[in-house]
Amino acid sequence: MSIAGLRFKSPLILASGILGVSPSTMHILADYGMGGVTTKSIGPIKTNGYKNPSIIGLNNDTFLNAVGLANPGISAFEHEISEIKTKERLVVIVSVFGRSPQEFANVAYLAEQAGADAIEMNISCPHDDVSTIGVDPNLTYKYVNTVRKRISCPLFVKLTPNVTDITKIGQSAEKAGADALVAINTVSALAIDIHTKRPILSHGIGGLSGKAIKPIGIKHVYTLFKSVSIPIIGCGGIFAYEDVIEYFFAGASAVQLGSCLYYGYDIITKIHDNLFRYMETHEYNTISELTGLAHTHENEG
Repeated sequence: MSIAGLRFKSPLILASGILGVSPSTMHILADYGMGGVTTKSIGPIKTNGYKNPSIIGLNNDTFLNAVGLANPGISAFEHEISEIKTKERLVVIVSVFGRSPQEFANVAYLAEQAGADAIEMNISCPHDDVSTIGVDPNLTYKYVNTVRKRISCPLFVKLTPNVTDITKIGQSAEKAGADALVAINTVSALAIDIHTKRPILSHGIGGLSGKAIKPIGIKHVYTLFKSVSIPIIGCGGIFAYEDVIEYFFAGASAVQLGSCLYYGYDIITKIHDNLFRYMETHEYNTISELTGLAHTHENEG
């Protein structure tokens, strides 16, 4: 499978912000069937993020978090990128953020120099100020284009579902030079403790992930597929191979896994093996044969 010229041994990719940044953990994920890993979002300097509670579990494998983009800063993280890269056939995607277009570009450049195969721009975290970028087509263009001019490796842009029309944001990212879109980031949400009468998370508003957001992710991938020409990486609520196939049919060329890792690494292998068993049974040879099939049905109707 290929996206923006990068060869993935599997269409399963670790989503950003799920398992920290340990190279040994990233290597284990590859052994269980991940074709690529996306690091936590890395910024120009170390930040500690928000106080606990920063993540809570809700019903039906759904989670709410507001971590606050805690990270060690790009200078401290460069050697981690190099170590992750020692794993053969593992595509390393570094998620980056900043407080200005130039900060985004500088972090992306340093990540690329350290060995990143691709950069993912986080312009969509719902509990951080970067979310103001991903809801504005003009700001999206400005930030993405600035990063595009600074790096030569593939550039992915992670989109927010917290907009009226995601296609305008996706099109702006594409025009600015993005090589692929990641859809979607978490959904802005809030949980309140009825006893204390206060929001449960220390930050208050957080990002909803897990099974509850899969239909939202599917819808946005489906909509984007009809509006852009670059590949889409689906993300949100994947817990089984059927979820992966649904994203492919909607228009995704690969998927990112996150909340399902609550159940351990074995779920990666289970999804991977069942996916390819399905493809063999239905005589599909490549992932690209599945991508966008729901649109073929629509056109026939």
